[in-house]
Amino acid sequence: MPPFPQAYAQQTYALMRIVTGFLFLWHGTQKLFGVPMPPPQVPSFVIAVAGPIELIGGTLVMIGLFTRWAAFLCSGLMAFAYWMVHGFQAPLPIQNMGELAALYCFVFLYISAHGSGIWSVDAARSAA
Repeated sequence: MPPFPQAYAQQTYALMRIVTGFLFLWHGTQKLFGVPMPPPQVPSFVIAVAGPIELIGGTLVMIGLFTRWAAFLCSGLMAFAYWMVHGFQAPLPIQNMGELAALYCFVFLYISAHGSGIWSVDAARSAA
């Protein structure tokens, strides 16, 4: 591999973590507050459980605080969401509209295994 992409591996990982957390937290704001648009028609227990996990977990992953635990919880939520909503409709995610849940599940699982990396509260706390 050329040295250019490899030289910025830590920065691109941090950007992936930050953007993933940022995008995920908006699912929680949608469920809990109807912002930026009204929530989808889902049972109230989904809003009560998934909304806070998405909002708080996404925020923690984005800022890099307790990243491993937050990402692991978000990964589990997305695995559960995939199988409860999408998995039994059709065999492939492209058919059952579960691509986003599957992708979030595995990205959060990777973040959980990798940790917060640079540009995170966890890194700042360990340096102090």
